[in-house]
Amino acid sequence: MTLLTPLSASRLLLDSTRTGLYTEGRQNIPSEGVAIVVSNHRSFLDAPILIQALGRTVHIACHHYMGQTPLLREVVNELGCFPFDVPEKRHATFFDRATDYLKSDRWIGLFPEGGSPMIHLTGPREVGTFHRGFAHLALRCPVERISVVPVAIVSESESVFTAFPVRLLRLFDPSEPLFDRPDWHPVVVYHRVRACIGRPYRVSDLDRQEYRGKQGKRVIERVIAHCRDEITGLLEKG
Repeated sequence: MTLLTPLSASRLLLDSTRTGLYTEGRQNIPSEGVAIVVSNHRSFLDAPILIQALGRTVHIACHHYMGQTPLLREVVNELGCFPFDVPEKRHATFFDRATDYLKSDRWIGLFPEGGSPMIHLTGPREVGTFHRGFAHLALRCPVERISVVPVAIVSESESVFTAFPVRLLRLFDPSEPLFDRPDWHPVVVYHRVRACIGRPYRVSDLDRQEYRGKQGKRVIERVIAHCRDEITGLLEKG
């Protein structure tokens, strides 16, 4: 039985990689209700960075293979992360589990770009297309006070290594098309990084009403645009 908490485990991981983390925008952290934290994503260190920056346990959704791989499985458990299910069950089990966390006053975290930037490495200031799942979750979750908190992870100094063949991951998740590549998996290790917490999007009763009606697509786009614009703007300032 471990004595580590997600906060202490994330601190240990950042210390072991000698990652210097600086946090800005703590005044934007909601003081009441629950939150869905969303962030750009390029490194395996992003999950512990979010936990440390917010100063609390954040249950972060991660790739299916992370829950299947020895050693890595133990790390994500220590951090309080929850892996996605197999593709045919992914959406249903994600919404069920994330909703249970939020109804229990626990925060969750998501990387809306998905796993692509981890395989197709992007630049430190680039942000890819956001998947819509986090917006649907925020608008349909039966919790009164819920916010979506955008966080920009701004790399100021880093090293990039090639760790192992990408196709090796097919041993743990053969259903993932990202892993059908002949090249090597890049690994980003930050030396100095800033976590910039942006302005939260607070879901209103009007948002929920629009989501259930003919304006559903519009309110989803509004939530996504707010978070992506916050993250992009903070990365540009960085």
